[in-house]
Amino acid sequence: MDLVNDGTFEQNNGLVGFYSDQEALTISGAYMPILFDTEVAVGGGLILETTVNVENNVNLITGDIITEKAATTVYSNFLDNSFYIGESSASKINGYGAMTNKETFMFPVGNEDRLRPLTIESVAINAMAKCAYFFEDPNNSKTLNIDFSTTKKATEFISVSDKEFWRLESDVPSKITLTWDEYSNVGVLGEYLNELKVVGWSKSENQWVNLGNSAVEGGMGYGSVTSETVVPNDYEIFTIGGNDSRLETYATMDLDNYFMTPNGDGANDMLILEGIENSPNNLLEIFNRYGVLVYTQANYQNDFNGQSNRNAVVKRGTGLSSGIYFYILTMHDLRQKHQGYLYISN
Repeated sequence: MDLVNDGTFEQNNGLVGFYSDQEALTISGAYMPILFDTEVAVGGGLILETTVNVENNVNLITGDIITEKAATTVYSNFLDNSFYIGESSASKINGYGAMTNKETFMFPVGNEDRLRPLTIESVAINAMAKCAYFFEDPNNSKTLNIDFSTTKKATEFISVSDKEFWRLESDVPSKITLTWDEYSNVGVLGEYLNELKVVGWSKSENQWVNLGNSAVEGGMGYGSVTSETVVPNDYEIFTIGGNDSRLETYATMDLDNYFMTPNGDGANDMLILEGIENSPNNLLEIFNRYGVLVYTQANYQNDFNGQSNRNAVVKRGTGLSSGIYFYILTMHDLRQKHQGYLYISN
């Protein structure tokens, strides 16, 4: 049966279950109910017409929790130490999920058919954060009725997905992790995983900007990419980006091989690439012998000291072990790619 909350429904420490094989159920009313434990097994979906707060646990069994996506006023809210279990493509939040008084949270959001979670990792506790997923072309969002043109970019050297996007509200500086699956088609965004990044539509610049990739995991079919630290409320929406296909036309040439002994004695402590000043708009990438990206820096200024700035292999800020590494230097101003080997001896 439906739940109509026109009174106070907040003093409960038990389970409130919603069950229906085929028909949808609705939670409505003038007041927001506060549930302790709740269970959702509703084949037609549990439709929220008012916000529902949960203090302890949500057990997602089958059917989605559904909210309106055109506005953020109604949402499924996880309070304080509450959590959820059972999220899947068959049971998730198709609409806005929210969390209160948390630093880190994975929103179990998606569309009608697929779970497409977003994770927020904040530097401090969020009083509240909200998130929803849209399997829509940002160039023509029918739900939001806004055009986020993928051709409007802060730099010509990034590409922007036209398959999907997320909306996230938070005023706390945070890292954002987006996920992809086979329908995301990230292969058109970059030839290699390390080329993928988080991009956001800047409210102040009214264009897409590169928010970085502090971590990339998975493969081209399924995976995730994490941004650098940003303030989510500075952006309308977020999606996955990559390198513009025009980079493939860059001339590639072998550059010198380099030797480093980063021991602080003043000799060979830094990776000095001659001529880097001729292309301030550049990108340096260093890979270990297994092909894993261990260092990346846009606008490189000859300041690599042998320490990784990636968390995939070693802890960020930790010195790389002795061995042979491979580097690629993309010089956008000159439309060139240089590559070579780097030997580090500690």
